[in-house]
Amino acid sequence: MRHARATLDRELTEINEGLLRIGSLVDAAIERSIQALAHRDTALARQIDADDAKVNALRFQVEEECLALIARQQPAASDLRAVLAAFSIVTDLERMGDHAAGIARTVLHMGDEPLLKPLIDLPRMAETCREMLRLALQAYVERDVEKARSIVAMDDTVDALYTQIFREILSFMVEDPHTTSRGLYLIFAAHNLERIGDRVTNIIERILFMTSGEMRELNPKVSKAMIDLVE
Repeated sequence: MRHARATLDRELTEINEGLLRIGSLVDAAIERSIQALAHRDTALARQIDADDAKVNALRFQVEEECLALIARQQPAASDLRAVLAAFSIVTDLERMGDHAAGIARTVLHMGDEPLLKPLIDLPRMAETCREMLRLALQAYVERDVEKARSIVAMDDTVDALYTQIFREILSFMVEDPHTTSRGLYLIFAAHNLERIGDRVTNIIERILFMTSGEMRELNPKVSKAMIDLVE
């Protein structure tokens, strides 16, 4: 019995380590994508896009480890919830990598067009998303429910910055329609960051499920920027 428990704990630890590796790659991709955008670094943008394949491969590896653990160990109760949570979290992490790569591809699509305006709020959005991600992974490993819940409020900051960017860029485009393409590039980048914040909130939901069995949506919303646009 002790041997079986030790084996289960070891396999759960390996899954956790895999999630942290992916989280580290995603964190770096977010940081580098904003650098590529700010400096119009197409070489870096191509590298970020190419590196996304590493995140995808690690995701499948963790998913296989989760399925193998369930088949071999037949975990129950909190152990089963931990594996199911990891299976879901790794998908959200992989999607965050996609969003970072989306920003990098935006840099490539921009070609020689200059930025519409200096980047001020976008880097703030990115840093908030990165902090949310780091704290969420800490809360996951530590099974810290209070830390997990506290992160949800940070997504409001991300949403507020997205709304601010959206409105500002829209005003540029209304004033001068010739800026539309350059404005849309920045909106696309901001939207990818906003989605990363939402993905972190998904992780928080899985942490609460893992620790308590509670499953509910923490931050249901429709983008306020889009509501303001149509009202």
